[in-house]
Amino acid sequence: MKKVIYFLGLVCFLMLWSSCRKDFEFSPSTGNLGFSKDTVYLDTVFTNIGSSTYNLKVYNRSNEDINIPTIRLGQGQNSNYRLNIDGMPGKEFENIELLAKDSMYIFVETTIDITDFINSGTYLYTDQIQFDSGANQQNVELVTLVQDAVFIYPDQDNTTGIIETLTLNVNGEMVETEIQGRYLEPSELTFTNEKPYVIYGYAAVPNGETLTVEAGSRLHFHADSGLLVAEGASIQVNGALSSDPETMENEVIFEGDRLEPLYEDIPGQWGTIWLFDGSVNNSINYATIKNATVGILSDGNPDEATPKLTITNSQLYNHSNFGILGRNTSITGENVVFNNAGQSSLAGTLGGRYNFTHCTIGNYWDTSFRQYPSLLLNNFVLDEDNTAYLSDLSEANFNNCIIYGNDNIEILMDEIEDDAVAFNFKFTNCLIRFDSGSSNLGDNYNFMDINHYENNIFNEQPDFRLPYENDMIIGDDSAANGQGDTTFASQVPTDIMGVSRTSSPDLGAYQHITFED
Repeated sequence: MKKVIYFLGLVCFLMLWSSCRKDFEFSPSTGNLGFSKDTVYLDTVFTNIGSSTYNLKVYNRSNEDINIPTIRLGQGQNSNYRLNIDGMPGKEFENIELLAKDSMYIFVETTIDITDFINSGTYLYTDQIQFDSGANQQNVELVTLVQDAVFIYPDQDNTTGIIETLTLNVNGEMVETEIQGRYLEPSELTFTNEKPYVIYGYAAVPNGETLTVEAGSRLHFHADSGLLVAEGASIQVNGALSSDPETMENEVIFEGDRLEPLYEDIPGQWGTIWLFDGSVNNSINYATIKNATVGILSDGNPDEATPKLTITNSQLYNHSNFGILGRNTSITGENVVFNNAGQSSLAGTLGGRYNFTHCTIGNYWDTSFRQYPSLLLNNFVLDEDNTAYLSDLSEANFNNCIIYGNDNIEILMDEIEDDAVAFNFKFTNCLIRFDSGSSNLGDNYNFMDINHYENNIFNEQPDFRLPYENDMIIGDDSAANGQGDTTFASQVPTDIMGVSRTSSPDLGAYQHITFED
C-alpha cells in the first residue's frame, strides 16, 4: 500500500512540475539563422521537365527554441520553384518552429516552361527563399539554367491512356510490337544543332527514309527510349572533329536526359540505337554514345556489298550490357574507342562480317562482375530451349588495334564447330590482353598460327591515361607506340584527334602523347 501511495505522489509531483515549465515556449526568430549554402544551384533542366530534388539545411545555432514567422518564395505563388518543409509542399509557410541547436531540411524542385520568357535557347531562372521579413529577413538564392529542346514522343490515348507502339517489318510481315514509340515525320528527318532533342520511347526512321544528324547535335533519351532504324531505312550521323575536346562542339552526342553531374557516367539510362534487320547504309562519324543499355544494336544484313554500319572517329562508353552488339550483321569501324561495358565492349554474335582498324577496344568496367571479355565473337545463338542456331562468321579482322581491359582474358572466340559453318578471324599488329595461365586452349588461341594471328603483342601495358574515367589516350610508355602496320595506317591516316599517323603509327585510335605530371 505504501508503494502505491508513493507512486501516486510521484506522478502528481511530476505533473505539477511540468506545468510550470517555460522552456517549451518559442521565441520569434531574430534573423540569425544559419544555412548550408547561400545559393541553391539547380542543375540545367529541359523546358517543362521536372528537376531533381535539391536540399537546403537551415540551422538554429542559438540556445533558444525559435519560431520563424514566414518562409516563402520571393515570387510567391507565381514562382516556378516548389518547396517542401516537414513533409508539407507549398510556396509559403507560417510559424515554423525550430528547436535550439537544431536544424531542418527544405527541399527544392522546379519545372519551368521556357516559352513563358522572352529569351529562347537558354534562360537563367532565379528566385529566392525568404525567411521572415523586415529587418530580420534572410534570403537564400535559387538559380536554374533552363534549356529549350525539341521533344519527340509517342501519342497517348486520352481515354484509355494507352501509349502508341511501333509496327515493324519482321521477316516480311508487319508485326505490332510492344515497343512504345512512333515513326518520325518527313519534317523531323534532319536533326540540327540548334536545339537538343529529347526523345521518349523509340523514334523510328521509316522505310525508304534517312535520318540525318548534323554536326554538333545533342540527342537525349528518356529511360527505355532510343532510336530505331527500320527495314529499308538509314541513319547518317555527320559529326566532325572539334577544336575543343571539352565542349566537343562538332561531335554528335547521344546520352540520357538527366543533365545533373551525378548522372554523367551512369550506365543504362536509356535503351539503344537499333539498326533493325533490313536497315541499310548506316554511317556514324564523330559521335559519342554513352550511358545506354546497348550503345548500338545491329541486326542482319551480313552479306551486303556495303557494310550495314560504318562507324568512324567515335566513342562508346558506360553501357550496362554492350557497347556494340552485332547479330549476324556487317560492321566496319575505324578510329573507334570503346570502354566500360557491363558485358562486352564489342560483341559480334551469330556470325557476320566485322572489320576494325585502328580501334581501341577497352573494358575497365568495375561496377559489377562482367561475364565476357572486351571482345566477343561467336557463330551461334541459343533459343529458350538451349537449341543452337549457327551462321557463318565470314570475316572478323582487327588491324592495328588495342584490345585490353581489367580482366586477364579480353578476347573470346566462342565457336561451335561445324564443317558447314565458317569461323574466320584474324588479328594483325594488335596489342591484346590474354593471360590465361594455360596452354591447352584449342586452335582458336594458337597465337603462332599466322592465319589467325600475325605480329601481335600480348600482355604488355597500353599506358592509357585514365582508363577508369574513359580517358583512353596512350602515353610515352605504351607498348603500342610505333607498332602499327603502315599499310593499315595509310587507310586511316589520322587518329581520332586529327593527328597524322602515317610515318610512325601507334596501335589503337590515338597517337600517343606525353602526359603532364
